[in-house]
Amino acid sequence: MKGIQDTSSKTYRQLMGNGLRYEIPKFQRDYTWDAENWDDLWQDIKALITNEDNEHYMGYLVLQTSNNKEFQIIDGQQRLTTMSLLILATLKCLKELIDSGIDPENNSKRKESLLNSYIGYVDPVTLISNNKLKLNRNSNDYYKQHLVLLKELPLRNTNTSEKHMRECFNWYFDKIKRDFKTGEALAAFIDNIVDKLFFTVIEVTDQLNAFKVFETLNARGVQLSSSDLLKNYLFSVVDETKPHYSEIEELENIWSKIVGKLGEQKFEDYLRYYWNSVNKSVGKKNLFKAIKGSIKSKEEVFELIRNLNDTADKYLAIQNPEDELWREKPEIRKSLKELKLFQIRQTNSLFLAALTNLDLEQFKKLVKICSVISFRYNIIGGLNPNAQEEVYNTVALKIASTKSFSTSDFHGIYVSDINFENDFSTKEFKNTSRNHKIVKYILTQIERYQFNTDIEYESDLYSVEHILPENADNNWGQFSFDEIGRSIYRIGNLTLLERKLNREADQKQYAEKIKFFEMSNSELTRAIAEHYQSWSEDKIAARQRELAKHAKGIWRIQELSN
Repeated sequence: MKGIQDTSSKTYRQLMGNGLRYEIPKFQRDYTWDAENWDDLWQDIKALITNEDNEHYMGYLVLQTSNNKEFQIIDGQQRLTTMSLLILATLKCLKELIDSGIDPENNSKRKESLLNSYIGYVDPVTLISNNKLKLNRNSNDYYKQHLVLLKELPLRNTNTSEKHMRECFNWYFDKIKRDFKTGEALAAFIDNIVDKLFFTVIEVTDQLNAFKVFETLNARGVQLSSSDLLKNYLFSVVDETKPHYSEIEELENIWSKIVGKLGEQKFEDYLRYYWNSVNKSVGKKNLFKAIKGSIKSKEEVFELIRNLNDTADKYLAIQNPEDELWREKPEIRKSLKELKLFQIRQTNSLFLAALTNLDLEQFKKLVKICSVISFRYNIIGGLNPNAQEEVYNTVALKIASTKSFSTSDFHGIYVSDINFENDFSTKEFKNTSRNHKIVKYILTQIERYQFNTDIEYESDLYSVEHILPENADNNWGQFSFDEIGRSIYRIGNLTLLERKLNREADQKQYAEKIKFFEMSNSELTRAIAEHYQSWSEDKIAARQRELAKHAKGIWRIQELSN
């Protein structure tokens, strides 16, 4: 994998041996695992102990190093912190045996051996620990001064991360104390699992390579925290200036607000759309490099973070046609619903630039243009969206600098009338859930345009009827086997029909079906019964050409069609 210095499989014992040291970057995410996570790991460990499993895979560790001795934990901090707390809980069990006078000499040796192997060295005079694992800025003091020294854990004046660590330590302490009664059993417990828990370790030389690794693994379905990596970079830029504590607190607060606002929306996606709304377009793989190349001072970090926070609400509004912002803007809501139906995301950066720099009347015009373009270009034309993104980015930058745009700016991605009509005349839609909604949308818009009726494409009263049935065979009408394959999913073979009538029409022959068509409230469907006494491949093509003419008049931008 490009950008990787080394990839290997290592057990927990191998990770913690030979004087290796691990540090969680100071601005990396806090410790957040809870009882569900702890129990998942505990059940896996119990299976190892009872020999139900010979080994347990702990997932990826992404580490950054320049000397192969000291490593920054880019991804994997929750698992390594939890393992350290589990071992410390075991050490406390040994300490209790020692304090109770139970085999104190041997149990002291066991405790020191485990401490030195997996936690670190504690100076006997100063009681300062030199730990194998250094946690982030919100966690390390508590870990070093209380957990590692096995002291009473303070309950008051602790932050969220410290609270999670304390609860994790106590949770494992209770489990381990219950299951292992002797010093020998406690030592054997740790000795057993450290050789059976293994990780895929990915070593990189810098954060840029780490980001590339994240993007590659995320594309394969392994979700790693590239947003944490970005946060650490931005905060480290500020940290280099020896900031006042309040500045870091302010950054933390703003960052938390952004993440809180976005909810289920992926931060990385939002960041790229925002970046491309004010900069020349970059893809996911080059985003971190672009940010790192541009954001180098404390002032630039604060400006970026504050802009991200200010713009997050606009981003969420763009994703949600029902957002309060559009409550009295039905035309904008309609266009946004169409784009959501089409699953168009290429417009996000453009819309962010527009909402920041245009009034809502101009924005209304823009989203309408983009909806029509998307229908012609993406839904009917099936063309490469890369060219679209380039145009949208160019217009976004124009809007950001001039606070204006022109319809002619979109000329390069507006499919011409003749090409659109030809594409529509041959278009097929396989029967998927998404396509079902799109076909209903197309047919209801044509119905409204041609007959001025008011059928909504979101209405559950109607479904899409395949006039030539999907499961038709050579006994249906005059269709050959090849003609059936070419005809079923063409738009010309599709119409709107009330669900009850659709069920009754089912697989019936055309002469019987048209009786149900005549009963429909859809003028478009009744017209089939009126104009077509029989059904064939030629009739389907003729009807589709007629629908294409109407479509050309509906999905049209006058200035671009001249």
